[in-house]
Amino acid sequence: MQGFLEALDRRVLVCDGAMGTMLYAKGIFLNRCFDELNLTQPELVAEVHREYVRAGADVIETNTFGANRFKLSSFGLADKTGAINTEGARIARHAARNAAFVAGSIGPLGVRIEPWGKTSIGEAEDAFREQVAALLEGGVDLFMLETFRDLAEIRAAIRAVRSLSPLPVVAQMTTEADGNSLDGTPPETFAPELEQAGADVIGVNCSVGPAAMLETIEAIARISGARLVAQPNAGRPRDVEGRNLYLSSPDYMASYARRFTAAGVRLVGGCCGTTPDHIKQISAAVKALAPAKDRPAPQVAPDGKAEPVAPVDRAEKSGLARTLAAGEFATVVEVFAPRGWDLEGVVAQAKRFRELGAAAVNIPDYPKSGARASALSLGVLVEQQGDVEVLLHYCCRDRTLIGMQSDLVGAHAMGVRNVLLVTGNPAPRAHYADATSVFDVDAIGLTNMVSRLNRGLDIGGQPVGAPTRFHVGVGFNPFAPSPDEEWRRLMHKVEAGAEFVVTPPIFDTEAFAPVLDRLEAAGLPVLAGLAALDGLRHAEFLASEVAGVKIPDRLFDRLREADDERGTALEITIDLARWLRPRVKGLQITTVHGAPGTAERLLQALGEAGVIRLDARMEREKHVR
Repeated sequence: MQGFLEALDRRVLVCDGAMGTMLYAKGIFLNRCFDELNLTQPELVAEVHREYVRAGADVIETNTFGANRFKLSSFGLADKTGAINTEGARIARHAARNAAFVAGSIGPLGVRIEPWGKTSIGEAEDAFREQVAALLEGGVDLFMLETFRDLAEIRAAIRAVRSLSPLPVVAQMTTEADGNSLDGTPPETFAPELEQAGADVIGVNCSVGPAAMLETIEAIARISGARLVAQPNAGRPRDVEGRNLYLSSPDYMASYARRFTAAGVRLVGGCCGTTPDHIKQISAAVKALAPAKDRPAPQVAPDGKAEPVAPVDRAEKSGLARTLAAGEFATVVEVFAPRGWDLEGVVAQAKRFRELGAAAVNIPDYPKSGARASALSLGVLVEQQGDVEVLLHYCCRDRTLIGMQSDLVGAHAMGVRNVLLVTGNPAPRAHYADATSVFDVDAIGLTNMVSRLNRGLDIGGQPVGAPTRFHVGVGFNPFAPSPDEEWRRLMHKVEAGAEFVVTPPIFDTEAFAPVLDRLEAAGLPVLAGLAALDGLRHAEFLASEVAGVKIPDRLFDRLREADDERGTALEITIDLARWLRPRVKGLQITTVHGAPGTAERLLQALGEAGVIRLDARMEREKHVR
């Protein structure tokens, strides 16, 4: 049989359609691991392959799109990664006989890789390499890398293939209707990158229907002379009686196959919703046409990579940033959103905290039950109506990377400058049993994203105009269960662009002292947590139920023996503040359930004790907007 690239240079080849669509139609539930069927129901997989070959497919893809170690681990199948891939290739090889090429299908890992996620590029390459080796053992003719949204990840996959095999590589990104990848990278950027990485055929698949994909392919063809591939969905899915159905007809898909061919595509097929009926019509359409021979010479591709601009100087970002940059002491106090939409009281309380010397108010992003304003909306309200600077506590729990980017761009436009970026805790199930969390990225990825905005670029590397002026804080738990891991993560946050550190409430000064020495070496100012202790019960709660809080026995003994428990609790808090004052750059004050009266009394007491200055309104410059 002639080699794949030689055949592709002679005529337009047709790829198969959707394996998942066909398996679902044959009764396999969506919660099953489709890749595992290579081991448990190989004849069913072979039947789908044969249907596509009979329909006229020149290339069939192995049933291994999600058969990497990361995705298989969610089904408890990581140890079967090699067997699933090898058997997938063997099933396709047997079904294809000599009538079709066999492409080893490789999809994304299903986890974010650096700089957005915890998985390193090296770990990603290792996972792809494991899959490639098993597919080679099964006897594939080429590799089909498909449905990638992250350019760095697909480059890692290409490198993995090239490290083990000279076989052809088809590399496909998945895009929105505007032609940009799902992470915002335009074709002018990803097309040249795929070529330079070593792909033999480049293009797009999935996510959109044929009409939008044609425009993207035409854009790629204008700047690239590479062989092109297009594999659209059978239109956009529509909800019909609870099922997602793809309603583009075989005739409609075939008409666009002709248009793809005229635009210079040499490999055409289909993705989600595409069946053997679609492939039969596509095959008939393109085989009646001669491939485009007079494809225009590609234009000089504009460099899709935007150069980052210099970030705004830290002291110009906000009042809190200016205070810390000058080495002055800063006090931040928490305010919480109450139930309901009436927030006048919170705004008034924030003003009162400012009058008592707070440089900013921190608005926690906790998953509390009840109808409450989001931290972001309350932060904007406090900034705009209270003229009080906000430290916006912003976490990854409920949001995708794209959603967080939109949130923060909007927050910046409305005046928010200080952000405390954290991964967040899972949504509590006590009140809502079906509550779920997103965690598309963690705090390291979020910090990288905000730092990129501060250099004038979005996550896709595209310019956003003037750079944002976010003053970036991150969390650090000095008493984490895995100290080495916590330090490793902090160093990654520093590398990503963190500018200050906030800790949980500190009670054990002896244990915190050596941590401070090491934190000083990291080069970031520290805002130490200071809990406005309310009594023994509050201390027991903090020590037992709040992550990162360590309270020594001597403080419990002091509270138990006290005649005036509340007064002693205040004395302990002031003593802690005095100890922290010369050792850190600021305090982050929290109270039990966000009680504003307790925080106000503590601020007054700290002022009277000389730890902070009372009424700093006349001395503080208006913060930068």
